[in-house]
Amino acid sequence: MIGGNIPILGEPMNGYEQLTAVVDEVAPRAIALSHAIHARPELGFEEYFAAATIADLLAESGFEVERGVGELPTALRASFGTGELVVGIVGEYDALPEIGHACGHNVIAGAAVGAALTLATQADELGITVRFFGTPAEENGGGKALMLDRGVFDGTHLAMMVHPSPFDGVECNVLAIGDLTVTYTGHPAHASMAPFEGVNALDALTLAQVAIGLLRQQLPPGDQIHGIISEGGSAPNVIPEKTTARYCYRSLDLERLQALRERVVRCFDAGALATGCTVTYQADSPPYTEFRNDTLLCDLYRTHSVALGRHPQAMGEGGRGLGSTDMANVSRVIPAIHPMIAVEAGGAANHQAGFTAACATPSGDAAVRDGALLMALTVADVARDPGHRATYLAATTAVPTPSPAKAGLP
Repeated sequence: MIGGNIPILGEPMNGYEQLTAVVDEVAPRAIALSHAIHARPELGFEEYFAAATIADLLAESGFEVERGVGELPTALRASFGTGELVVGIVGEYDALPEIGHACGHNVIAGAAVGAALTLATQADELGITVRFFGTPAEENGGGKALMLDRGVFDGTHLAMMVHPSPFDGVECNVLAIGDLTVTYTGHPAHASMAPFEGVNALDALTLAQVAIGLLRQQLPPGDQIHGIISEGGSAPNVIPEKTTARYCYRSLDLERLQALRERVVRCFDAGALATGCTVTYQADSPPYTEFRNDTLLCDLYRTHSVALGRHPQAMGEGGRGLGSTDMANVSRVIPAIHPMIAVEAGGAANHQAGFTAACATPSGDAAVRDGALLMALTVADVARDPGHRATYLAATTAVPTPSPAKAGLP
């Protein structure tokens, strides 16, 4: 059984010992949740099993659960306690097409639920309200950015999650990202009998790809462009009437991302201009921003990670990729961290099939347990220190940075 009551421990212990003991009590349920989600991978905005399973588990454990928040059917928010300091624990649970949980979002969900259940047992003593956020469509769709824009995170003083990877890390050093689905429409014709009657949509895309390839030579460090042709025509003897490409573009921050987008769009416009095709643009996700790591939370988390026997390294070391995440959007508004937690994957990395398998192994299970413990200890440090506590309670008095959820859409 995944659900159950939050354990109440009667033996007197110090704060760290008690949290560790509670994590070890709830870990079997958190790990069972991780395995259940891993076995039933669901794409973004379709995570009905994962969202319902998490919501039911938290409701059975005394949380007040709100389902379908932010007008997103697979998003949820669950709260426990009435303390002044509101701490956000963030879970993800969407999978990738074909290779399932190759980014380990089942581990993220398990660790987040484990942390939330653990902190709930100490909510009164710590003077906190535990708020769990179930966030859909991180891989493509930007669930957190949409939830942020729609007020779901309002009133939260700090937020955190952990993410599995081949290595441990603390500071989240990711790139801002935007996406474009580009569609060219021309005119079909027989490729041998009357090619001069056609307007070749594939030629338009070919010209755009050449322009983008040349543009890459002039991009500043940190800017990236990558994509695929998702529709290129129906037969080799028919001039293609329609072609579609899906592209991502990344940069160091949101402002530079918008400038890069303009340059990319000009390349696609050039293909339309040269061939006489029409071109349309659509974004599947709101832009994801750069991450603004909260220094204090990072320091507290790192201390506990090292004490636990883990070895955090800087993202980017050893050729580690940077990637992107919609948790970054949250970090622009709420003090937040997004540490990486190591899973042994035999040399495989995120978004590879070998990593999918690793996220349901004893190493993946250890990441669930340790991730839950590290988040719980970090929150407890903040709650127990009057100075730290005052810092985060005061943070909401500042005018928040607006969410860029709608920025840059075509």
